Amino acid sequence: MADTIFALSSGSPPAAIAVVRMSGAEAGAALAALAGDLPKPWRASYRTLRVPRGTVLDQALVLWFPGPGTATGEDLAELHLHGGRAVVAAVEAALAELPGLRRAAPGEFTRRAFANGRIDLAEAEGLADLLSAETELQRRAAMAMAGGALSQQVAHWRERVLTATAAVEAVLDFGDEDDVSELPGDFVGRLLALADELADWLSRPRAEALREGFRVVLAGPPNAGKSTLFNALVEDEAAITAPVPGTTRDVLTRSVAIAGAPFVFADTAGLRDESEDEIELIGVARARAALGRADLVLWLGSEGEGPADAWEIAAQCDRVEGPQKVRARHRVSAVTGVGLNGLRRDLVMTASCAMPKPGDAALNQRQHALLAQAETALRAATRENDPLLVAEALRVARVAFDTLTGRATTEDMLDALFGRFCIGK
Repeated sequence: MADTIFALSSGSPPAAIAVVRMSGAEAGAALAALAGDLPKPWRASYRTLRVPRGTVLDQALVLWFPGPGTATGEDLAELHLHGGRAVVAAVEAALAELPGLRRAAPGEFTRRAFANGRIDLAEAEGLADLLSAETELQRRAAMAMAGGALSQQVAHWRERVLTATAAVEAVLDFGDEDDVSELPGDFVGRLLALADELADWLSRPRAEALREGFRVVLAGPPNAGKSTLFNALVEDEAAITAPVPGTTRDVLTRSVAIAGAPFVFADTAGLRDESEDEIELIGVARARAALGRADLVLWLGSEGEGPADAWEIAAQCDRVEGPQKVRARHRVSAVTGVGLNGLRRDLVMTASCAMPKPGDAALNQRQHALLAQAETALRAATRENDPLLVAEALRVARVAFDTLTGRATTEDMLDALFGRFCIGK
């Protein structure tokens, strides 16, 4: 029998309310030990909490949720306490003294929900993303995943593969009978249609772009106005600005949200080939490396000298002696604010095209690889004439679907996923 676990599931105290959760076979007994009795299920009840020896811990709302129809699939109890540090510490200490109870590990409540079939792996990954979401786009994409958008789609695809497998098995088992000697005439067409659906999902923007942010690198020679523009875009004096060449020595990054879209802006050292400063040369090398990792480069140097597809930015349009650009995509002044709103709008529109649409489920790297494996297997099945080889290709596709939702997985993968969660979730 698994231990009964407990943890603070709300934010760190002090707070107005602190929620301590318990999950497992001893949750009801633990609740009764502190509250005096077991309250009615699924209703909030007011109780005075005491240690078994009678000392009052707190006056709280308590809730009792008998399993298996709970968030974790087990008996579950909650204590809604006053949110002071001493109150929480006293209640946790009292719970730790009760037989069969222990403190939860990070993500253990959600892992039990997965183990007990309350959520699948794709939904758990969506929940992890939801907990770390900082922008509206991230929240809506994570909600779609946590709500089962991908899981339901995978279940539909899997059912179609099972139907196709049944047709192949019929040929293998009863191929000597006239009515099942060949596969249905639309067999290949149905597999190709399914493979095309997977290809459509694989072509969508990935979850990593949404989670990590659209990476915009500001680049150009020394004293081109990169750091000043960087500070204006992130709305913080994050980068040191000075007229001395080589002031920026490293890649400085800041994550910000603009109009609900996540961005990572990177300020880089001025690009030049000659310098007697060894540290500056290291910064230049790192700046060039950052260009290769960029989703977009804002080029503040001489026109035409930046990377391919970089945006030409006339960054000091308030200065008569500033660099002139004929085909500048934006003319801005970080000092006066001229052109900054237009640049921000353009950045948001560009990033939005590279990210999942609001509310769409977005595939992470693991999910993308598994769907790609399933698509490859389905297309291979359409090219085979031997029913045994067709059946094997369909099995590979089915295993990929099962691994995606957690029907087939490894403990190492589960440890990595649920380790992303906080204690108490």
